[in-house]
Amino acid sequence: MAVDKTNILIVEDEAAIVELISFSLKDAGWHTSAVHNANDAWEYLQRRKPQLILLDWMLPDQSGLRLLSKVRADRQFNDIPVIMLTAKSMEEDKIAGLNGGADDYVTKPFSPRELQARVRALLRRKAPEHAQNVLQVGRVTLDPVACKVLMDEQKIDIGHAEYKLLKFFMANPERVFSRSQLLDKVWGDHVVIEERTVDVHVLRLRKALKDCEHLIKTVRSMGYMLSEK
Repeated sequence: MAVDKTNILIVEDEAAIVELISFSLKDAGWHTSAVHNANDAWEYLQRRKPQLILLDWMLPDQSGLRLLSKVRADRQFNDIPVIMLTAKSMEEDKIAGLNGGADDYVTKPFSPRELQARVRALLRRKAPEHAQNVLQVGRVTLDPVACKVLMDEQKIDIGHAEYKLLKFFMANPERVFSRSQLLDKVWGDHVVIEERTVDVHVLRLRKALKDCEHLIKTVRSMGYMLSEK
C-alpha cells in the first residue's frame, strides 16, 4: 500500500458533487481521488492511505456511517481525518456521525469556500505537517504548495526524503520524536525501512541546512527534535 501524503479521498456517488468538490480542493492546492461507493473506497484504502476522507452519508451499497465504523476499527486507517458529507440536517444525525468517529460534517448544499475552510482547519488540527501554510523556523522557510525550502530567502537543494522530514519537524517544533515515530509519521508504518536509515536522512538534512543545521537536535537515548533553543 502506497502513502500519498497530499491526497484527499472523495467517497460520493453523485458525479456533479464529485466534480464540484474536486475542483474546489484542487484550487486550494490539494490532490484528490474519487470513488463512488463504500466497497471501492475500501479497496482504494488497501492501496493508498489518503490524507483525509470526505465521506457521503448515503452511498449506493452501504451507509457512509457503516464504512466509517470499519475505518475506525482498523489500526492502519483509524487516524485518518474524516469529514461527513450529508443532506441530513437533523441534529441527531450529526451527533450520530460524530459519535461514529467523524471529525466534522458538512451539510449539502455547501459552498466551496466553506468546504476548503473545514478541510484546512481539520488538517491543521489533526496533522499540521499536511497543512498548506508556509512554515518558518529561524532563517528557514518551507513552502508546502511550491515544495521548496528557503534559507535567508534563497532556495536550497534538498532531497525528497529530507524535505518530508524537515516539513514534519517544522510542523511539530520543540517536540522529541524517536526513530520509530519518525518512520511511522514521515514514511508510514508499513514501509520497510530500518531505524538507522532515519539517522542517514537526519545527517543529509543537516548537511542541506548548512549553518542552520543546529536546528535539528539529537536528544540522547530518545531521538530527534527541531528547536531554535
